[in-house]
This record gives sequence, C-alpha cells and structure tokens, in this order.
Amino acid sequence: MKLYGISGLGADKRVFQYLTLDFEFIPIDWIEPLPKEAIADYAMRLSKKIDTNERFGIIGVSFGGLVAVEISKQLSPALTILISSAETKHELRAVYRAIGNLKILKLFPRILFNPPKKAANWLFGAQNKKLLGQILDDTDLMFAKWAVIELTNWKNTTRLTNHTVKIAGTKDKMIPPRNENHTQLIEGGEHFMIVDRASEVSKIINKEVQKRIDGKP
Repeated sequence: MKLYGISGLGADKRVFQYLTLDFEFIPIDWIEPLPKEAIADYAMRLSKKIDTNERFGIIGVSFGGLVAVEISKQLSPALTILISSAETKHELRAVYRAIGNLKILKLFPRILFNPPKKAANWLFGAQNKKLLGQILDDTDLMFAKWAVIELTNWKNTTRLTNHTVKIAGTKDKMIPPRNENHTQLIEGGEHFMIVDRASEVSKIINKEVQKRIDGKP
C-alpha cells in the first residue's frame, strides 16, 4: 500500500526525512492556492497527485492533516493518519476559531506570518532547530497567510471512518491532543515530533498500516 504525505503549514517534504517506513512513501508538494480558494477545493486539486487506482493511505501533519481530512472525505483511503493535527474544527484551539470569526487576518501583511525563530522554536517545541529554521526561511508567505486564514475558518465537523489514526504529543502547544480512543499519544512529544520523535512516530505508522494490510480493524 502506498502512503502519501502532506506536510504542515509552510513546511515541505523535509519534515518526513527522518521517518523509517516499511511501505512506499510519496510526499506531496504543496501547490499554489487560488485567490479566495477554500481548503476543501484546494484539497481536491491537490488530490490529483494521488493514484486512486490502487489501495493507498494518507499521512497529514499539522495543517496538512486538515487537508488530508478534506481529501479523505472524498476519496476514502484505506487509512488516514493525522499527526499533530485535528479531525474536526472542534479539536482546534478555541482561540483559533475566535480569530477566524473576527475576519481580520486578511488585513495583515504577509510578513507577520513569518514568526521570529525563537518564538517558533518554543511553539513547535523543536529540538532540531536548524531544520525548523531552514523551513521558516523557505516559507512562501503568501501560502502561509492563506493557510492560517483557512485553519482559523475551518468548518469541518465530519468525522472520518474508523480507518483513522491520530498521533499526538502530550506537550503539543499548537494543537493539544483530545482524550479520544483512536489517538495514540507520544509522551512529551511536541508539535515538531514528526522530526524530533520520528522513530516513535514511524513505529506507530508501520504498525497501523500493517494492521490494515492484514485486514485487522
């Protein structure tokens, strides 16, 4: 089974480089959003990079998890894995929704969507500060602004099927985990654990994918 990976806000396939997966993995590069494009429409355009003629799974990290949910609602993959992310808008911090309701982010200049590195290191809980810094330096601020606006205005309340696994860090400051049965917690993990705790994340992914291949729930 092929696994397709969607990285976080402003990030790229470099966040997946430390994973050790037993299955074919294909990172999907972001595409440029259209003016005023909703996340659901963007997800459908991005999904054209997925070969649906064979069984596949999707891994979504942070904001990429929101996009993965929107794709999964339409394409029904064999497995959707959300890492440091959310399945519905109710799993995001209330302050994000409050900011979205104010409709003020569109007025902000793009430069404000590039946080100072010290603040970003703290928010992400990054141990690999060098990689996070490189990602921030390479971030397309137009995309970052669009993504933040879409995150704070995300309307999804639809839960996916039982073919969904969430992997969350207990110390994630940006998208704290909820107490749900199908969330697998990594003790002490923070928002950048896709990199910093890649070995533990990989073990969970490999186990869950193999279960689906073996036909287990």
